[in-house]
Amino acid sequence: MDKSLLQRLITGLLYGLVIIYCTTPFLEHLFFDTPIISGAKKYSILLLALAFISVFECATVMRMNKKRWEYFALFPISILILYRFYRMYSMHQLALSFKLSEIMGLALIGVAVYTLFRYSNELMEEGGKLIFSVIYACMPYAFALGLPMYEDHSGGVISLEPFLLFVLIWSSDTFAYFVGRFFGKNKMAPKISPKKTWEGFAGGFILTLILGYFIETQIPNIRGNWVVVGGLVAIFAPLGDLVESQLKRMFGVKDSGKILPGHGGILDRLDSFILCAPVIFLYFQLMRYL
Repeated sequence: MDKSLLQRLITGLLYGLVIIYCTTPFLEHLFFDTPIISGAKKYSILLLALAFISVFECATVMRMNKKRWEYFALFPISILILYRFYRMYSMHQLALSFKLSEIMGLALIGVAVYTLFRYSNELMEEGGKLIFSVIYACMPYAFALGLPMYEDHSGGVISLEPFLLFVLIWSSDTFAYFVGRFFGKNKMAPKISPKKTWEGFAGGFILTLILGYFIETQIPNIRGNWVVVGGLVAIFAPLGDLVESQLKRMFGVKDSGKILPGHGGILDRLDSFILCAPVIFLYFQLMRYL
């Protein structure tokens, strides 16, 4: 077997096991008779670690000046955002209606993506890099804290929505890749991501809807309709990949980092999740009014 392929497989397997361990109870008893860390804490620690690495990688891709105050402000601001949302979600302070911070956060993610494509010159200034890195690389993880339900009063157990979202994203990427590889002819965005095709997108969309239907009919007690979630993932997962590809292309970078051998950085691996998490969070919130 090719050495690089073996490296990718091993890294992908370890990455998948970490996600499963931190988002489900499935692997807990392989290590200990009783869980040492609650499900909610494992999930929060996972998102905290991913957010910090993503912010660091984003700042590195954008070549932020590490001697400027903007670079040193990245992590304190990120901590404040994550703590604010952690208080709302993990500590059971969910409101019956949208909070202003949620509305602003969702709007800012949209503005950041729009700015990247239409006003990219704004991201050449250190202040623009600071704002974009915090919004793009930190804010989505804050919203991801609000994806699961907490199944007991202490918040020790979380429901399966985060894990199932990862499954749909992985499946969407895989379906689109193979359909595009065998049937793809028409490029989606040849200047940004030459390998993406409309045929791959269509195949990924249909097959992800089917998987969403399977989840909806076979797994009880989860939020929302997962056929709808599957459709949203099939749309926003490839868009998330295009956003990160545009960012790297803009700054002439191949990979966001080297933390995942054979895969690049955390941003390379979670570019789809970064866009899907706030979109699915918004969908879950809107479902409360229907």
